[in-house]
Amino acid sequence: MGLIAPFFGNFVYLCPMKIRVGFGYDVHQLVEGRALWLGGIKIEHTLGLLGHSDADVLIHALCDAILGAANMRDIGYHFPDTAGEFLNIDSKILLRKTMALVREKGWELGNADITVAAEKPKLNPHIPAMKQCLAQVMTTDEENISIKATTTEKLGFTGRQEGIAAYATVLIQKA
Repeated sequence: MGLIAPFFGNFVYLCPMKIRVGFGYDVHQLVEGRALWLGGIKIEHTLGLLGHSDADVLIHALCDAILGAANMRDIGYHFPDTAGEFLNIDSKILLRKTMALVREKGWELGNADITVAAEKPKLNPHIPAMKQCLAQVMTTDEENISIKATTTEKLGFTGRQEGIAAYATVLIQKA
């Protein structure tokens, strides 16, 4: 159903735009002996994230936000950590599959806004490469992806460098 709105004294028919917003959150423990993958890229660090897959918290939060916006449950529902096929899987594959799932339902990404909370390593130098990687995997423009890094000022599990957390908000629209 459309809306009628005033426009310089005249009334204009506005076509409704079908949009939805989703939010995702993920956290993984930092451990020795694992590679650190964030935003689809490998980052040199003494610790990596523990998980069934490559434990890329940024991509996992992003997948949850996308799936949530499309009312399609969450990443664990579609890619359970009890399934051997997802053991040590590259999270970029999960993101590509997530995009295919929502596109099958007629949704397209509008934009994504992502925040990663980590004390170390410093992530700002890696953000351009992350954006480029995610845009390529999601087949969208880099301008549609915002990534920010923050610390927790040495407070909590992230501040103690026990883990890394990521938050993602997305807007999707009917294609």
